[in-house]
Amino acid sequence: MKYDYLVVGAGLYGAVFAHEAERTGKSVLVIDKRPNIAGNVYTEPVEGIQVHKYGAHIFHTNNRKVWEYVNQFAEFNRFTNSPVANYNGELYSLPFNMYTFNKMWGVTTPEEAAAKIEEQRKDAGIVEPKNLEEQAISLVGRDIYEKLIKGYTEKQWGRPCNQLPSFIIKRLPVRLTFDNNYFNALFQGIPIGGYTNMVANMLEGIEVRLNEDYLNAKDKWDALAEKVVYTGAIDAYFDYSLGYLEYRSVRFENEILDMPNFQGNAAVNYTDAETPWTRIIEHKWFEFGKDANGDDLPKTVISKEYSSEWKPGDEPYYPVNDEKNGKLYEDYRKLADKESNVIFGGRLGEYKYYDMDAVIASALDMCEGELN
Repeated sequence: MKYDYLVVGAGLYGAVFAHEAERTGKSVLVIDKRPNIAGNVYTEPVEGIQVHKYGAHIFHTNNRKVWEYVNQFAEFNRFTNSPVANYNGELYSLPFNMYTFNKMWGVTTPEEAAAKIEEQRKDAGIVEPKNLEEQAISLVGRDIYEKLIKGYTEKQWGRPCNQLPSFIIKRLPVRLTFDNNYFNALFQGIPIGGYTNMVANMLEGIEVRLNEDYLNAKDKWDALAEKVVYTGAIDAYFDYSLGYLEYRSVRFENEILDMPNFQGNAAVNYTDAETPWTRIIEHKWFEFGKDANGDDLPKTVISKEYSSEWKPGDEPYYPVNDEKNGKLYEDYRKLADKESNVIFGGRLGEYKYYDMDAVIASALDMCEGELN
């Protein structure tokens, strides 16, 4: 045994554990099948712009402990997430707020907006929402549901809204104010210089080997360490012996445009059903259109996002947390509990939709029990 811990996956969960283990004097080896560290928060410079290769990641949290933790490894800018919804050329403010209600209905006061939502809720006759469609209508009324939720959500999940569970939309921000900050978070921003630098700082001084697929040579890797921290897909670890857990995947079309400004905002959601992509990200606006020296950038990079059903070989993004997959995960979890020298963690290891701060909090909690 050469190492105390083998960490499989150099994303946030693995990097946090590796940093904490090394800090307490443990020997650690980190491996990742990708050619780069940082998992899905990986950013790379293109035309002076930090491009979020696996989709937009905006750090937000109310957890002061987590915020102070990540600030050890990066300085964060003051980016505020204020997406725009494009419905067949009509532009609306997200999250749903007084700007949205004014554009949709012409109302100018919170009282008028609340009355309009209540009127549409009553007309729908929904008492106890049974699915996402009913939950959305009860939150914001039928007009907003039809224009700004239905098409986008069905593209994203590949299923009709009346077949999706209501909890998916329960955290949707709805505000009777003119506040268009998407997140109700005390702390928010993006690491200056990108997430890859932040994760590199976490892994400083730790041995990292890239382009190494743990599952292709599991016995070899297991023999190197006393314990394994596994952050890959839990069903893949067991060779899908009980069946495949379902995910939604995302495909990106990236373009470098010879113009300084394509859409004037970091994120624009396309909420009609006809547009094939779900949203367009213009990466430069995560850092206010400036390069590292604060100079205006002459070009821009955009990413069109297409949601798709996951199949083996695709990148798994969003767990489909319905009843069927929940039961299958629990069966895999029982198998995992028997692996006494393996810790399963992170979005794929726990089959859980995690925001970044929750991944870090989960890793820190596990470290406290494991390393102290």
